[in-house]
Amino acid sequence: AECIHSSRDFSDMVFIDNYVFNKDVFIQFNSTVGEFVGYTELGVSNARNWNSDPNRLQQERALVETYCKH
Repeated sequence: AECIHSSRDFSDMVFIDNYVFNKDVFIQFNSTVGEFVGYTELGVSNARNWNSDPNRLQQERALVETYCKH
């Protein structure tokens, strides 16, 4: 996971969480997009399932505050 920002006050903070298999990103969560995006056949399938789980999305979206800003 990583946090990216360009402003000094962190107001434009973006949280990116990559899920990697065999050195390739197959799923990514980007806080700007607000949901998981799949980049392989398996990743697309998993992203669809994960995006249908409101609890999982809420936890991932909260990480921009808990992981990046603290």
